[in-house]
Amino acid sequence: MTQFSFSLAAGSGKARTGTISTPRGQIRTPAFMPVGTAATVKGMMPESVAETGADILLGNTYHLMLRPGAERIDRLGGLHRFMNWEKPILTDSGGFQVMSLAGLRKLTEDGVTFKSHIDGSRHELTPERSMEIQRLLGSDIVMAFDECPALPVPKERIAASMQLSMRWAARSREAFGDRPGHALFGIQQGGLEPDLREESAKALTDIGFEGYAIGGLAVGEGQEAMFGCLDTAPDMLPEDKPRYLMGVGKPDDIVGAVKRGVDMMDCVLPSRSGRTGQAWTRRGQVNLKNARHQDDPRPLEEGCTCPACRNYSRAYLHHVFRSNEMISGMLLTWHNLHYYQLLMSEMRAAIADDTFAAFEEKFHATRALGDVERI
Repeated sequence: MTQFSFSLAAGSGKARTGTISTPRGQIRTPAFMPVGTAATVKGMMPESVAETGADILLGNTYHLMLRPGAERIDRLGGLHRFMNWEKPILTDSGGFQVMSLAGLRKLTEDGVTFKSHIDGSRHELTPERSMEIQRLLGSDIVMAFDECPALPVPKERIAASMQLSMRWAARSREAFGDRPGHALFGIQQGGLEPDLREESAKALTDIGFEGYAIGGLAVGEGQEAMFGCLDTAPDMLPEDKPRYLMGVGKPDDIVGAVKRGVDMMDCVLPSRSGRTGQAWTRRGQVNLKNARHQDDPRPLEEGCTCPACRNYSRAYLHHVFRSNEMISGMLLTWHNLHYYQLLMSEMRAAIADDTFAAFEEKFHATRALGDVERI
């Protein structure tokens, strides 16, 4: 059986391109992972997600444990069979979602007890239970269970949270056990504090993981602060392991993260934006709700090969959004995911050619043009 492995092929500045190998297939890095929160990327068939170029999806431990339940998914053959996705799946640990339930949870050294947002039922999530749920789901990349405070909070709170997460990381590693072909990633915490990030990275490296995530960012700190953290945080992690920035982000966030040495990212933005009439293009964001599009026979983005651009006009996309037709979210989500994967492909090529700086300059210059002139 293919073991989990990571190989770097080229670099351009700090930007890296390589391949993560798993028994279920290879993941080309830098990689963007569409989010399939509840075992589906909203508005998309799994085959369509694969057509956009995605090598891996993200599933959500918190949502799946509540509905339909990890034990049920296991009985039905695991998450890959359940959602008809044969490629790799990464599952998050549930820690971030539980954090967002601040008023419905109780945090202790052992773990978190919380009330379901669905029916108010009481649940407990510990490092051991998180590992068990992710094993039952059958995910290829498992995330250690962590605690992540929403910024801004005092440094003492960030330090205490990070140290608790490191103790939970050690328990996650032990509970994960020996699972050939599967990988466990540790999560670096420490907010925007370089010394805490360094302490966290050392603790994780001492435990030893197959990959390392940079957690606790994209939680309201703003892009400048996030990039400031990313100027140093990835360098603290082992060079020969994948580095995953959790929950990021907008296209310019992604380019900036790759520039700073990040290999993997995920975000709900392409699909969530698609459902609200927003499209991402080379020239920035386009709001299909606006009346300027209602008589426009042009495609959303000239030269784009996704179905929304190949087969439909801006006028049609505006119409179906205004009419609350399901096809609106489907087409715009497809376009957005296609654009994101094209962006990753172009960055991989630029890194391989050692032309990432030129790519970045052109990326920002094209975005600065704004949308095409209205007709």
